[in-house]
Amino acid sequence: MTVEQHWIRPEGRAELVPGTIGPRRSVPATIERPEYVDKDEAVSDTGPFVQSADVIARVREASRIAALALEAAGEAAKPGVTTDHIDAVVHDVLLQNGAYPSTLGYLGFQKSCCTSLNEVICHGIPDSTVMQEGDILNVDVTAFIHGVHGDTNGTFLIGDVHPRAQELVDCARDAMHRGIRAARPGREVNVIGRVIEKFVARQGMESVRDYTGHGVAEGFHNGLVIPHYDSAPMFDDVITENMTFTIEPMVVLGSQAWEQWDDGWTVVTKDRSFSAQFEHTMLITPEGPELLTVT
Repeated sequence: MTVEQHWIRPEGRAELVPGTIGPRRSVPATIERPEYVDKDEAVSDTGPFVQSADVIARVREASRIAALALEAAGEAAKPGVTTDHIDAVVHDVLLQNGAYPSTLGYLGFQKSCCTSLNEVICHGIPDSTVMQEGDILNVDVTAFIHGVHGDTNGTFLIGDVHPRAQELVDCARDAMHRGIRAARPGREVNVIGRVIEKFVARQGMESVRDYTGHGVAEGFHNGLVIPHYDSAPMFDDVITENMTFTIEPMVVLGSQAWEQWDDGWTVVTKDRSFSAQFEHTMLITPEGPELLTVT
């Protein structure tokens, strides 16, 4: 860890270690579940990249509910609160709106959202870890309703943070929006990553290459890959009207090299530098992208 990276870590905050994972939260039998829940394979992680009007209408509703849950998570993210409490908030909002938490029971994941704190790049499991002043927390929420998913995430400041941590969060948000503006019909999806990576590099940061955006509709991840780096000539799918997909760059202050905890999910930076991320599900229209994960 460089001196700069050490400075932004809140006083008294050690490098993260796994906390205690609480019981899985229940879902009423009246709420429809994805086919993959508690199975070893997600058969629905496939499907067309271009969606029908009916599917788009359903993704729009799922995305709106996911955005509501993310908004509630952000309001609850404060010093002294555990990441498991954030999971409870997300879980309750999704259920109140008739949606199932897409991550719950997905390939062994046992929580209703992902909570990625500080050096966690993605897929953090909500647990007993208590947030403190100066932390940054990413919450990743996906709602399943009427047979489709809507996926979003955002990074929240926990109290006052180091100015460089604020710059990191701002850079990740701006990188996402620049990528969204680049998503125009007729372009290859690798253009999105080119725009993101160049912008992030100008801020002296790195855009993580190994985790990407994805197509989303009836499949949680339908096979369409949206890179957050200049991958050309790879990932050359042409952006087409009525595609629904996510853009969700993960930006790190140090090196994007990563390692995974023994839980099989939590991905952290090797140098323990901080990471931030933002995500929207969008629809491609003739005029360009329309954000669906909004309230």
